[in-house]
Amino acid sequence: MTVLGDLDPGQRARVQHVRCEPRVRRRLLEMGLLPGTEIEVIRRAPMGDPIEVRLRGYSLSLRHAEAAGVEVSPRSESVRAGRPSTASPLPAE
Repeated sequence: MTVLGDLDPGQRARVQHVRCEPRVRRRLLEMGLLPGTEIEVIRRAPMGDPIEVRLRGYSLSLRHAEAAGVEVSPRSESVRAGRPSTASPLPAE
């Protein structure tokens, strides 16, 4: 399983579990980081902390330590410069 803190800008993922200390976990769930929610990493600060993600139509900034407690399953498509990536192989001719 991958954690949100390991994703690069432009990558999308679906939240699987939120495993943080109880106060932080409750706050993240209240902000919409529920299992099944699709998220996209928008950018990272120059030193890597915080991480800006987009979910449910809004942007959210998380500390790297908080993002490390959010288990995600990466999506095969990513967004780079407003376009889906070509991560999937081309069909055979």
